[in-house]
Amino acid sequence: MLGSRVILPRMSCIRFNTPAQRQQLAASAPVMMSSPDPVAQFLSPKVTESKIARIRRLATDADPKIRESAALSYHAPVEVYAALAKDPVVSVRACVAKNEHTPCDILRELASDADETVRAWVAINYFVPADTMETLAEDESATVRGLVEWKAQLAAEAQQPVGV
Repeated sequence: MLGSRVILPRMSCIRFNTPAQRQQLAASAPVMMSSPDPVAQFLSPKVTESKIARIRRLATDADPKIRESAALSYHAPVEVYAALAKDPVVSVRACVAKNEHTPCDILRELASDADETVRAWVAINYFVPADTMETLAEDESATVRGLVEWKAQLAAEAQQPVGV
């Protein structure tokens, strides 16, 4: 027919599962999906040798932003943290200092970094050793000393009984 238009039914992109399909999906869902903790639903993939090798490559990249990502990795080998703690770029060293997985000896080393920003990140790292905090409490920078004092106040408040 000339001049006639054929109208096709519209298709929805929404998928409707049958009750049986929904039941099968629920039965095959991992246990973590039933956890009340939303973070449990987003577990990281396993750490493999290839992932460690990739972190090592990232740590030697010419781009400091890429090295920062290696410095922030929770799975970097100790020698990667140690090398990045000596990086010529301040932001890379700061990323090592703020990483909660950085070994204590490296945090101690970074506590005497020439840059105030790096020392400040060491001061607020939750896992910095007590002897390093004592050193930072006497830092030449008022900012670093202030952060040490602030962190000490937070720790004291956390030890107070609730309602006091």
